Amino acid sequence: MPSLLSTGDDDGVIKLWDPRQKECTRKYTHHFDYITDFLWLEDKKQLVATSGDGSLSVIDVRSKKTEPFAHSEDQEDELLSIVAIKGATKVVVGTQIGILSIFNRSAGWGDCVDRVPGHPHSIDALCNLPPDLAGVDTASTILTGSSDGFVRAVQILPTKLLGVVADHGDWPVERISIGGGAGQLTLDSSEAGKNGNNVGNKADIDSDGEAVDRGRTRWWVGSVGHEESVRLTDLEGFFHEANRKGADDPEESLGASGEQGEVEDVEENDDNDSEAEPEAEPQEKPDSEEDSDEDDVPQVKKRKRKPEKNPLVVNKKGKNTVDVSEPTFFDGL
Repeated sequence: MPSLLSTGDDDGVIKLWDPRQKECTRKYTHHFDYITDFLWLEDKKQLVATSGDGSLSVIDVRSKKTEPFAHSEDQEDELLSIVAIKGATKVVVGTQIGILSIFNRSAGWGDCVDRVPGHPHSIDALCNLPPDLAGVDTASTILTGSSDGFVRAVQILPTKLLGVVADHGDWPVERISIGGGAGQLTLDSSEAGKNGNNVGNKADIDSDGEAVDRGRTRWWVGSVGHEESVRLTDLEGFFHEANRKGADDPEESLGASGEQGEVEDVEENDDNDSEAEPEAEPQEKPDSEEDSDEDDVPQVKKRKRKPEKNPLVVNKKGKNTVDVSEPTFFDGL
């Protein structure tokens, strides 16, 4: 079978191209809005397309029919990106409202079987991890690029935010890709020539300060945003740092439960303070003063629990933000 290329335009038209011919070999017009992404299923020789009309379609490229093999129901949201997980048995689709829709191939393509909320903005890009990446469940972990400027590492089923891989600021992330290479390339302004294209090789050192073997393959994440620049991130170094932080701070991944523990600690401190205060000896007072004393009795304030945080939301902290972790004298006034 010759190699084919697939294209999708703003009108929802999908075309298959043979590089040896000037005209397209096949054209599909079952979508009425722009095509956003493609996914190739090697085992069935099928092409899955997502569209802004809120549906996805499956095309059997071996068939000469111009109708899709399967067409999903309207998901009531724009489908922007798609990637396969769990050995291509399940498919993850990113949507405009920040929900990851899970499709199970064994259950059919009619509707999604699960929805994973959490992203505060649209999910414009999805990317798989290389299968030989050590220390990571690559079958269920993906990279997501959102319009809030963050590239996240997310584990699906069970759902868990592993961390932020790259930050593009206020610029939406358009595409994510992973490539391998030996050694680390860095641009050194002192070594750059007049054209600024000289690249110098520097010693590779990991987060622990140990030299890294240049002979082995290192995986790099390239993410592109609207700021017209490419950000490269050491993927293995990111997961190494994330695993180390998870081992040092196991409560960090608990989300709201960690905050609940902080509230309980504050309450215990208040109890200890109350026990440490000396008890005053009761004194007899006239009846006229007892009524006034009842009004002056301070009422116990009820503590409000903090709302649960979204595990996939990343809050940007300002430079002048001050964290107050201990109660002060003014809290009792």
